[in-house]
Amino acid sequence: MNLSRAPKDYALLLGLAMMWSGSFVFIKIGVNTVGPLTLTAARLGIAAAVLYLWLKINGERLPRDATSLKIFAFIGFFGNALPFTLISWGEIHIDSGLTAVLMGVMPVATAVLAHLFIRDEPFTTQTAIGISIGFGGLLVLIGAEARAGLTAPILAQLAVITSAICYGASATFTRYYAGHGSGRILATGAMLAGLLWMLPVTLILEQPWQMHPGIGGLAAIAYLGLLPTALAALLFFYLVPRLGANNFAQINYLIPVLGALWGVIFLGETASWRLLTALALVLCAITIVRKGMPGR
Repeated sequence: MNLSRAPKDYALLLGLAMMWSGSFVFIKIGVNTVGPLTLTAARLGIAAAVLYLWLKINGERLPRDATSLKIFAFIGFFGNALPFTLISWGEIHIDSGLTAVLMGVMPVATAVLAHLFIRDEPFTTQTAIGISIGFGGLLVLIGAEARAGLTAPILAQLAVITSAICYGASATFTRYYAGHGSGRILATGAMLAGLLWMLPVTLILEQPWQMHPGIGGLAAIAYLGLLPTALAALLFFYLVPRLGANNFAQINYLIPVLGALWGVIFLGETASWRLLTALALVLCAITIVRKGMPGR
C-alpha cells in the first residue's frame, strides 16, 4: 500500500498533537469537578452529537451490517470509552504532564501490534532497541514507587499506560480496516458506540445528576467534547489510513513535550528530574522506532 506523506498530513498531525496534549490539562480541571466516568460520558456525548449532525449534513448514514457494528464497538471501547476513563481516573492522582509523558508508550505498542497484524509495517531491530529505551524511561518514572510498594499513584500511572496501549490497538485496528467507510462514518460510529459503553456504568456508579461542575468544569467538558474528541476523531480517521499506524504514532513525539509544557504553564506543575529524564528516554525511543520503519 502506497501511503501518502504530504506536508498537509503532517501539518494536520501537528494540530492533532496540540489538541490531544492540551486535553490533559482540561481533563485535570474536569475531574476536579465531576467524576471520571461522568467526564468521559459527557465528552463522548458532545462529540457523538456533533459528529452525527456533521454526518447528516454531508448526506451520509451509519451502516448497520455486522462488520461495521463490530468495528464501531471495538474502536468505541478501546479507542474512546476505556482510555478516556483510565486517563480521567489517573489524573485524579497524577499531574497532567506526567500523564502526557506516559502516553509516549503508544508508539511502542503500535509498533508491536502493527507488526503482528499489518503486513507492510514490520517489527525491526531498531524498533526493538527503541522499545527497550522506552521501557527504561518508564522505569525511571515508576520504578522507585513500585519498589516501595503498590500505591495509588502507581495504579494511576499504570492506568495511563494501559490507555496508551488501547490507543495503539485502536490505531492498528483502524489501519487494518482502512477503507471500510469514510472518516466521518467511522468517527461517528465509534463515538456513539463509546457513549453506549459508558452510559450504563456512569449512571449506576456516579449518578451524574447529583454533580455540580460549575462554569469552569462545564467549559472544560465542552472543550474536551468539541476539539480533542470530535474534531480529533475526524483527523484520526483521516490520517491513519493515509500515514499508516506507525507513521501516525509519531504524533507522540509532540504530545509528551506539549502536555508537560501546558501543565507547567497553566497548572503550575513542577517538571521534576525524573519526568524530564523519562521524557528524554521516551522521545529517544520513539525516534528510533520511527527511523527503523521501511521507507524512512
